[in-house]
Amino acid sequence: MTAGMIAKLFTDHPRAIGETYGQHARTALSFGWRMMVGGLACMVHALVPGLFVKTASRTVVQLDAEMRGRKPTAAEEEFAYVI
Repeated sequence: MTAGMIAKLFTDHPRAIGETYGQHARTALSFGWRMMVGGLACMVHALVPGLFVKTASRTVVQLDAEMRGRKPTAAEEEFAYVI
């Protein structure tokens, strides 16, 4: 594996959105965890509609607001919503 490939896989994207690798990892893990919890709530809601009535939609709205608040560089603008 070359240094360029390592940079492309691990540091180019975080740097392009103004984060370190660690900051980006923390944010992505947080988003992923909340998406999983929201998805599980949605599946439970499918079986028992009276449970988790607003959980999935609230999770999506919160994640969308956070994602829109992130500032990509001009090069990343096209992929502003990529984690």
